[in-house]
Amino acid sequence: MGDSEILLKPLQPDLNLWFEERLEIGFGSVLRVLVKETLLLKKSPFQQIAVLDTAKFGRMLVLDGIINVTEFDEFAYHEMIVHVPMICHPCPRKVLVIGGGDGGAVREALKHPEVREVHLCEIDREVVEVSKEYLPEISAGLDDHRVTVHYADGAEFVKRHPGYFDVILVDSTDPVGPGAVLFREEFFRNLHAALSDEGIVTTQCESFFFHREVIGTVLASFGKVFPVTEYYYCMVPTYPSGVIGFAFGCKSSSGGKGPADKSRVAALGPLKYYSSGIHEAAFVLPRFAEAFRTPESDEPRS
Repeated sequence: MGDSEILLKPLQPDLNLWFEERLEIGFGSVLRVLVKETLLLKKSPFQQIAVLDTAKFGRMLVLDGIINVTEFDEFAYHEMIVHVPMICHPCPRKVLVIGGGDGGAVREALKHPEVREVHLCEIDREVVEVSKEYLPEISAGLDDHRVTVHYADGAEFVKRHPGYFDVILVDSTDPVGPGAVLFREEFFRNLHAALSDEGIVTTQCESFFFHREVIGTVLASFGKVFPVTEYYYCMVPTYPSGVIGFAFGCKSSSGGKGPADKSRVAALGPLKYYSSGIHEAAFVLPRFAEAFRTPESDEPRS
C-alpha cells in the first residue's frame, strides 16, 4: 500500500472510491472503507500521509497505507492507552508520549489534574502539522501550555532523560520498518531507566488474534525489565480484528493494575470508553489468549 496510485480504488459495481488496508497478508484479510473525498495525500521524509473523508467513520488519518486514527473510534484507543496506566500511577505529574503525532494521547493525558508536563516525541513533524489542520478535535491538546513537542527519534530521546517521567506511553506503529526498534528489549530497558521510581509504561502491542508471536516476544522482554508486567486490550473497529492490546510494565514491584480509584476516574470528566469497570475487565483475556506467551500455544484452543 505504499504507492499513492493504489491507495484508493473503485470496486464494482457501484464505482465508489474505497480505501483498502491489507490487515494481515498471511490471513488473507482486508478492510475496505468507503471514501467521500481525499483531503490530503503527500509524502513526508518518513512516510506517506493521507487524510480521507469517509462515508461513515469521519476523517481518517492513514500512514503508509495503514489506518492510524479515525474520528469515529479514536477515543477508544486513546482513552485506553492513557487512562489505564495513569490511574494505576499514584500521582502522574510528568508524562511522555512517544509517537502519537495525531495528539489523541496527549489530549487524554491532560485530563488528569495531577499532570504538570506532557512531552510528545514524534519523529515526523508533518504528522503533527497535518493533524492540527485536519483533525483539530484530536490534536487540540497540543497547544496546551503544559505540552512540549519534540521532533526526534523516541528510542534516542528516552536515553537523555533518566528517571524523569512518571508515565511513558508508546503510541507506536506496527513492528516493521523504523517502528521495529520500539519493540526491542534494548528500548524497553531505556524506558525503564527513563521512569521515576514508581513509573509505569504502556506500549501498543497488537492484536491477540493475529499477533501472538509478537505479543509473546514483547511480554517476555518486558518480564526481563519490569518487576510487574501485564497485558490488556480494548475494542477499536477500524484496527485489525477489532481488537488492539497494550503491554503494561511497572518499575516498582508494589505497582500493578489494581482496581481503579473511582474518585480519580470521576475527576477525568465525561469519557466515551474508559471507566473503572472497563479498567478491571481489560486485563481479563479470552481463554485462548491466556497462554499466548508460550510458542506452543500459537493456535487457539478448541
